[in-house]
Amino acid sequence: MSRARVAVGTIELHLSDVDSLKGKRHVLKGLKERVRARFEVAVAEVDHHDIWQRATLAVACVSHDSRHANEVVSKAMDFIEASIDGSVIGTSVEIL
Repeated sequence: MSRARVAVGTIELHLSDVDSLKGKRHVLKGLKERVRARFEVAVAEVDHHDIWQRATLAVACVSHDSRHANEVVSKAMDFIEASIDGSVIGTSVEIL
C-alpha cells in the first residue's frame, strides 16, 4: 500500500501597492487562480484576513513522493514571490 505525502507551504506577504481590503481580495484572487492553474495545487488565504497590506497564503500538494510534493510547493511559492508587487515576510514548508 502506498502512502500519500503532503507538502504544505506558507508564505507571508506585504502587499505594498494595495490600499483597501477590496484591492487585496482582487490581487489575491487572481494570484491564487494563476497558482492553482499552473501548479495544480490547493491555495488559500490562511491569516491576516482583515489587514489590507498583509496576507498569508498556504499552498498544498499531495503526491506519492515527498520530494516531488516539496518541489512543487517550493516552485509555487517562488512563483508567488515573483508575481507580487510587494515583499515576502516569511516562508515555511512542511512535509506531512
